[in-house]
Amino acid sequence: MPQHNDERPGVRGRPGLTSLPPLSLYVHMPWCVHKCPYCDFNSHERKGELPEQAYLAALQADLEQAVPTVWGRQLVSIFIGGGTPSLLSADALERMMAMFRAYLNIPPDIEVTLEANPGTAEASRFLGYAQAGVNRISLGVQSFDDRALTALGRIHDANQARAAIEMAQRAVPRVNLDLMYALPAQTLEESERDVREAMSFGTGHLSLYHLTMEPNTLFAKFPPKVPDSDTSAAMQDRLTSLTEAGGWQRYEVSAYAQAGQQCMHNLNYWQFGDYLGIGPGAHSKLSFQDRIIRQARARMPDSWMQRTMARDGSHITEERVLHAKDLGFEFMLNVLRLKEGVEGGTFIERTGLSVMSILPAIRHAVERGLLMPGLDRLCATPLGWEFLNDLQMEFLTE
Repeated sequence: MPQHNDERPGVRGRPGLTSLPPLSLYVHMPWCVHKCPYCDFNSHERKGELPEQAYLAALQADLEQAVPTVWGRQLVSIFIGGGTPSLLSADALERMMAMFRAYLNIPPDIEVTLEANPGTAEASRFLGYAQAGVNRISLGVQSFDDRALTALGRIHDANQARAAIEMAQRAVPRVNLDLMYALPAQTLEESERDVREAMSFGTGHLSLYHLTMEPNTLFAKFPPKVPDSDTSAAMQDRLTSLTEAGGWQRYEVSAYAQAGQQCMHNLNYWQFGDYLGIGPGAHSKLSFQDRIIRQARARMPDSWMQRTMARDGSHITEERVLHAKDLGFEFMLNVLRLKEGVEGGTFIERTGLSVMSILPAIRHAVERGLLMPGLDRLCATPLGWEFLNDLQMEFLTE
């Protein structure tokens, strides 16, 4: 059964919200063809056919049990992540989207993103996704260098990546390309070449991630030789300069967009909006008038399916109410990732707390040159963005 926080509504220090924040839906599809050595996501290799029927039935059961917590609230975005959601058939995706429309308040122009692996790209499948309602595809390209792709354990090569980009652009109006840098044995020139090629396709959004050795991954156990910190910093500076010159604005730590092409789903995360997560291992943050909660679902696909179908709540393995003392840190942890930050009033709207509750931390961060002065906008300085972890830790209370 889930671990519940036993505080009762109305306890002193609990936030009081006058309005609820925007709400997104995250859907987790847990299977992939091959587990990459750097990946710490909740993904599981699957041989043979996917259990689409069983997965969709469990997803519906999960959603039905969650609907009372978000009843009547309109969604601002849907994101189908993984794993490799592009392993799903177009028919399965169409049934999934029909299910969402039946249970949730979905406007006709909502952003619907689906993550895809170039190694599983099929033109007919992409067109089927678009017909089902997907209007944004996020492709895990990672690199256009075959040697780098092999080192990363990817199942596609550079030509498959190029073909997948063209398929996606023909199918949907908005495409994001995920790239990584500071790859094993990568040079500054090679990282620059990757980004130049990514920009040449004219997509509206790029996500550029520094390769990190995450715990409990193969790379953490057997780390490859990667560029040193000075070289990787030079890569970051060069990639930022290249994208800015090409018309991409770096609006978040790892996100670059052409005008009007920001990812609405991720923006809602970073602005401390709400999200309902369904599927194995999915997380939720949900606000109510008297509390804000976080939930986590069972991680293993078979366990999640079994528990969800039991309809006894056991698929939610953790549920906790956020304490007032934690809200300042959680809020700032997200919003400071945005280059422009947020208006000061957003803190009050999204936490139900007075900005005075974090005023000492704000003053100290300003004194250190990490945060812009004033309360009208909560925004990191260029130095604060460079040392973002240090800035975020200013708001962590003992």
